[in-house]
Amino acid sequence: MRVLPVILVLAAMVALRAPAQGQPSYYAGKTIELLVPTAVGGATDILNRFLAPFLEKSIPGSPAVRIRNMPGGGTLLGMNWFAANVRPDGMTVLASTVASKVAYMLENPAARYDFRKMRLVAINGSGAVFYSAPRAGLRRPADLPKAGELLFGSNSPPGSTVPALLAFEVLGISPRVIFGFDSRGPIRLAFERGELSVDFQATFVYSSQIQPLVREGKVVPLMTLGFINEQGQMVRDPAVPDLPTVYEVYQQVFNRKPDGLLRWKAFRALVAASWTYGRGLWVPEGTPPEVLRALHEGVDRMNQDREFQEQAKKLMEGYPLLRGDKVERQVHRSLSVTLDVRKYIKDLMREKYGQSI
Repeated sequence: MRVLPVILVLAAMVALRAPAQGQPSYYAGKTIELLVPTAVGGATDILNRFLAPFLEKSIPGSPAVRIRNMPGGGTLLGMNWFAANVRPDGMTVLASTVASKVAYMLENPAARYDFRKMRLVAINGSGAVFYSAPRAGLRRPADLPKAGELLFGSNSPPGSTVPALLAFEVLGISPRVIFGFDSRGPIRLAFERGELSVDFQATFVYSSQIQPLVREGKVVPLMTLGFINEQGQMVRDPAVPDLPTVYEVYQQVFNRKPDGLLRWKAFRALVAASWTYGRGLWVPEGTPPEVLRALHEGVDRMNQDREFQEQAKKLMEGYPLLRGDKVERQVHRSLSVTLDVRKYIKDLMREKYGQSI
């Protein structure tokens, strides 16, 4: 006879701890602001405008997702604003960029944010493709060191451009760099207007915006940054496997491998950290566990959505969208570089290009 009251007490305790049937989701009827710290048209902006409707569909409660662009300072304006102003309530999600990773890795004093004080919602990698205008006279990548003056655009400070400038350094190329752009979107448009003669863009931007120009004979594809596989090897970019990597082009030009060179070590470190785990979605540290669960569940649902899978094949080109809590530790570890690499990059940017990063 005493067993029944005990069972009833235990059942009541479980009921109090469990969400009530029909209880509305945290995000029901709400709007998430997706903060993109670049101008409209850049790789990060394009990617997140693609993700936004699928996030609306997949996050429990189906919140509206609105993009807010905050360009400036090579992404630092938006990144710093997020760190200083956003409350940990899950209502503002930050879209990090390659440039913001580079600034953090190189300990730029203007970067007043700390990825270790953020929680990762999702992240995906990408590669990048170098290409030139026909007037540059380049017919194959090995022609690069013999080219005349090349005009190349960069944001200021040169965050996402640093891996490209290191690639030029590996190959012994010194283009004239035009600084002052907010992001790579405006740089691409300047290239298309004929103001620049060589450019590089993320693979999905290249596929959607540049390949049509290749078919029209207005662009000459050259090489890719390369891709670091699970074994830590530099291999051809899976999204653009017909183009050689910087590593391959070096061998074509110099008839030897670049392994052991400090400039190669620096280039490879930045490719691994800032492109393998390139663009992420973050919320502040202290975001409630139930909110993080909803966001991570949204990532899972999105990856299982057939419509997303089909469209992502074209835009994301096989690079997976990874659930944040599964790779957060690896991402944080990737953001550390050795002292000699950091010093080499900062000295190069300051002494050769007059840029403090």
